[in-house]
Amino acid sequence: MELAIMIEGQNGLTWPRWQRIVLAVEELGFAGLYRSDHFTNARPPDKDSLELWVSLVWLADHTRRIRFGPLVTPFSFRHPALTARMAAAVDDLSGGRLTLGVGAGWQEREHELFGFDLLPPRERFERFEEGVIVLKQLLAGDKPVTFNGKYYRFAGAQIFPAPQRRAGLPILIGGNGKKRTLPLAAKYADEWNAVFLTPPAFRELNQSLEEWILQAGRHPQQVQRSMMTGLVLGKTQADLEEKMHAYGGGGWKPADLRARGLIVGSPAEVVEQIQALSEAGVQRLMLQWLDLDDLEGMEILAKSVLEKIN
Repeated sequence: MELAIMIEGQNGLTWPRWQRIVLAVEELGFAGLYRSDHFTNARPPDKDSLELWVSLVWLADHTRRIRFGPLVTPFSFRHPALTARMAAAVDDLSGGRLTLGVGAGWQEREHELFGFDLLPPRERFERFEEGVIVLKQLLAGDKPVTFNGKYYRFAGAQIFPAPQRRAGLPILIGGNGKKRTLPLAAKYADEWNAVFLTPPAFRELNQSLEEWILQAGRHPQQVQRSMMTGLVLGKTQADLEEKMHAYGGGGWKPADLRARGLIVGSPAEVVEQIQALSEAGVQRLMLQWLDLDDLEGMEILAKSVLEKIN
């Protein structure tokens, strides 16, 4: 299994913090670094939120090994043409290490604050599917794109220069929804990213995804399986209890958070839970790292967990 770090960019991310995190992830041996694309949080207080694509340009130019990308960049405030152009340029700059996570958008507050149209769920996913279709055509780069949809219209549009990887640039679609997300991932994605699931729950959704993939006329191996979830790693019991407050406050026990799909415990317990997810079918695990200044903890994670699963 690949082990990567995921951060919430709207939780106080600044240039100094981002630069430290990027270099630490590269040096410590993690497979990748992924981050959210939000203007702000769903609830106040608002914190620093370094712009996603600008931050990925810096990462692409200052690393040589790690894979990276958005989890996820939404079409609700990023037009698929702009997304395609930015993704192609960043991927080329990195030497082909970007995984392009795209989404429909979900957080109402940031859309209201900045004047973006989120749309009701059905229309939102209709727009998302159109966006994925034109995004893939633009990235393929082999011919001009003409498209007349309900939400997007193109008349001979083409990206210059053409992306170096063209259709090989992987598209990630994330979410646990059986009615909308899984069918879309099965039809269009190169990677499906689940969120906060226990091993049995992941196994069940993974089976449903395979059925949708076959219905779409594709082979199950064409879609990589990944998951983003929370991590509470404690060197001692006191340390563990203190860190658990970040995921729901007092009163929680490790078993409560594990039941919600988080990975919780000592280094040995964390290794055991990661192995269980691997056996359930997870190929890449993105661990949500909430404390953006805790590089010491990230080093402990690398030495006590990463080295044992590689």
